[in-house]
Parts: sequence; C-alpha cells; structure tokens
Amino acid sequence: MNDDYNDNDMDEEPIPTGELTLQTLAMPADTNPNGDIFGGWLMSQMDLAGSIKASAIARGRVTTVAAGSMAFLRPVPVGSTISCYAEILEIGRSSIRIMVDVWLYAAETGERYKVTEGTFVYVAIDDNGRTRSIQLSR
Repeated sequence: MNDDYNDNDMDEEPIPTGELTLQTLAMPADTNPNGDIFGGWLMSQMDLAGSIKASAIARGRVTTVAAGSMAFLRPVPVGSTISCYAEILEIGRSSIRIMVDVWLYAAETGERYKVTEGTFVYVAIDDNGRTRSIQLSR
C-alpha cells in the first residue's frame, strides 16, 4: 500500500495520466454547424496519438483494430490547444491496448480540463499488412 495516497485528494485537481504524445490546435475547418469541434476530428487525433505510442513500442508499423466507447465531457471551441496523453494498458503477443486522455487548454482563460478519453487497440503488422509479433527489449 502506498502511504502517500490520500483518499481525500481524489479528483480535487485532476491531472493528465500517461505521456504527452500529441498536441495540436483546434481550427475552424474542423467545426460542426454550432462552431464547436467535431467529435470525429477529436477521435482522429486520439487515434494518431495512440498509434504514435503503439508504433514506438512495436518498433514499426501498426494498425488500429478497435476503439472503445467515449464520452465527450465538454465541447471544444475553435482555437483551443488539445493535448493527447497516451498510457499503455496492456501489451499482448501482437497487440497493444492504449488509453488516450484528451485535455484542453484555453489560452484566454488559462483553464485546463479533460475533454474525453478512450481505449484504442493496435496490432503490429509487417510490410505486407500481416500481423507480426511484438519483440520487447529486456
């Protein structure tokens, strides 16, 4: 048991988990009719972040085979900086399961908050697109 853990500190000031893997700016071309960023655009950024992390672990080409459910907690306004944090959940023989958290930074207010999270599964593939084993260094 960790002696530093304090049950009272949970969720008082949430912070991103995982490693900052991708950071980008939400642009006007990516908006819906209400002027907020499309959820599909956000999901594609998450997939990119997860694949960057998975490719590094697999030491090569990977393909996305699954994306878990997501709940969009807040809309993302144009001009926001979004940061995708990737955390390895599991490494199998040829697959990698990664949790991607998305955080938004609003420059005008200095506010930072979580927008969404999702689990993505990637499979290592060879140059012919066939599944290959992941060789982990020891």
